[in-house]
Amino acid sequence: MCPKIMDVVTQMPTPTPASPHPPHWIRTRVQDGPRYIRLKEILRGFNLHTVCQEAKCPNVGECWSHGTATFILLGDVCTRHCQFCAVGKGKALPLDEQEPEHVAEAVAALELDYVVLTSVTRDDLPDQGASHFAQTIKAIHRQRPQCKAEALIPDFRGEAALVARVVKTSLTVLAHNLETVPRLYKPVRPGADYKRSLRVLAAAKEARPDVITKSGLMLGLGETREEVLAVCEDLRDAGCDILTLGQYLRPSVEQLPVVRHVPPSEFAELGDAARQLGFRHVESGPLVRSSYHAWQYT
Repeated sequence: MCPKIMDVVTQMPTPTPASPHPPHWIRTRVQDGPRYIRLKEILRGFNLHTVCQEAKCPNVGECWSHGTATFILLGDVCTRHCQFCAVGKGKALPLDEQEPEHVAEAVAALELDYVVLTSVTRDDLPDQGASHFAQTIKAIHRQRPQCKAEALIPDFRGEAALVARVVKTSLTVLAHNLETVPRLYKPVRPGADYKRSLRVLAAAKEARPDVITKSGLMLGLGETREEVLAVCEDLRDAGCDILTLGQYLRPSVEQLPVVRHVPPSEFAELGDAARQLGFRHVESGPLVRSSYHAWQYT
C-alpha cells in the first residue's frame, strides 16, 4: 500500500458499534418536482420492476428529477442467496421475451436521459441473461438514441464472452459491484467470488477498451479501512474507472445487521484516498448507491 494511502488510514477513527437507530446523516429530502411526479405517474402504467421503488432507494427523488431510473431485468427472483439483499430468492420464473421492448418503450415514454439496467442473478439460464441485457440496450438505442445506458451486471460466472456480449453494444458504462471485501464474501455473498468479480471488470475492458467500467462497495459490514483501500487498489489494477462507496442499510430483519454506521467524514477521507489511486470519478458518502449521480460523470 502506498505511503499516501497509509497516512489516510492511520488518521481515520477506530470503528464503533452500530446504534440500533440510524444516525441523523442517514436522511434525504423528499423530492416532488414536476419531472419526478411525471415519471412516477408513467411508471404505474408499465409492468416493470425498478430498483428505485422496490429497493426503496433513498435517492429516488433526486435521480428521477434528473431523468434517470434503474430497471431490474430477468424477473424478481434471484438464484443466489446474498445475505445483504432483500430480493426474492429461489426458483426463477421463465424469461419474459418481451421485456427488452417493454423497457425501451418505458424509457421513451419517460423521456429518460440516462438509464441503468440491472438484474437478479440467473444461474439457471444458459447465458446467465447476457443476451437479454444486450437486446434491451439495443431496443433502448432504437427508441431513444440520446439516452445513455449503464448495465450493472451479475458476474455471469466469470465468462468473458458473456461480458463481451453486453459491452459490444451502445453501452456507456459497464458496472459490476464487488460489494464488500474478500474476507467477508462467505457471510455476505455466498456463491460469489472476489477474484471472479475482478475478472468481470477486466474482461469488459479487454472486450471494449473505451467502455467505462464501474464498481461499488457497501461499508458498515465489519470491514477494516485497510481492507477497503486494498480493494480500491485491486479495482484500479483491473482497470476500473469509477468507484462508489456507500453505507450498507439493512433492508429487513432477515438480512445481515449493520455492524457500523460510517460517519460522513470517514467517507470523505476514503474518497480522497481512492482518488489518489487514479479513478476517473469517486462517489463516497452514506447515501451513495451504485447509480448515484451517474448522469454527471459519463
